[in-house]
Amino acid sequence: MKRGFPLMFVALLAILLAGCSTPTIRSEVTAFHEWPAQLADKSFTFERSNAQNNDLEYRNYENLVRAELLRLGFTDASAAAKAALKVNLAYRITDRDVRVVEPVVVNPGGWGPPYGPFYGPRWPYRYYDPFWYDPFWYSPPVVSYSESNYRLYHRQLQVGITRAADGKKLYDVTVVSEGRSPSLAAVMPYMVKSAFADFPGRSGVPHQVTMEFKDDPAPKNIKP
Repeated sequence: MKRGFPLMFVALLAILLAGCSTPTIRSEVTAFHEWPAQLADKSFTFERSNAQNNDLEYRNYENLVRAELLRLGFTDASAAAKAALKVNLAYRITDRDVRVVEPVVVNPGGWGPPYGPFYGPRWPYRYYDPFWYDPFWYSPPVVSYSESNYRLYHRQLQVGITRAADGKKLYDVTVVSEGRSPSLAAVMPYMVKSAFADFPGRSGVPHQVTMEFKDDPAPKNIKP
C-alpha cells in the first residue's frame, strides 16, 4: 500500500476541519462569595467614580452587567433613593508578543526523490513496474520548522456586589480570557455572561466557561 496517501489525506482533513471550526471564547472564572441563602431585598445600584460617570465605554459594560443581574431576579434601583446592594466593576486589557516554532514534516516518507513517488528507482536498464516498490528506497522524513509571530491579548473583568447597609462584600468574581482579538468591546459580552453563568457558584473554585464567538469583527485569521 502506498503509505504517502493516508498521511496526506489526514493532513488535508485536519486543515479542512480547522477552517470550518467555530471560533469560541474560553474564560477562566473564579468567584469568592458569602452569598446569603435568603436575600429578601435584591435591589441594586452601581457604584461609580467621577471618571466612570463620564466614561461611555464603562457605561456600556455596566449595561451588560445590569442585564445579567435582571435576568437573575435582581431589581434595578438606580432611580430610587436607596438600594440594598452596590455593584462595582473594573476591567483591563494588556498584550504581549508570542513566538511559536513548530516542526513540520516536509517528506512524510512516501516519496523517494529523485526517483519518483512510491515505486523505487527507475533504472534505465530495468523495466519499470508501477506495481512494484522497494521499501528500502523510501526517503526518510525531512523535518523543517515553521515560525509564527502574533500578539496575544489578556482580558480581565472584575465584578463585586456589596451590601449597602454595612459595606460587607457578598460576591466578587474575576473573569480572565486570552485571545488574538484586540477589541475588548467585542469580547466583553461573553465575559460578562461567563461571570454570571453559574451564579453564585462554588466559592473559590476556578472553572472554565466556553461560548461561541458569533460576531467576530477581527480578520478571519485572527482568533478570539
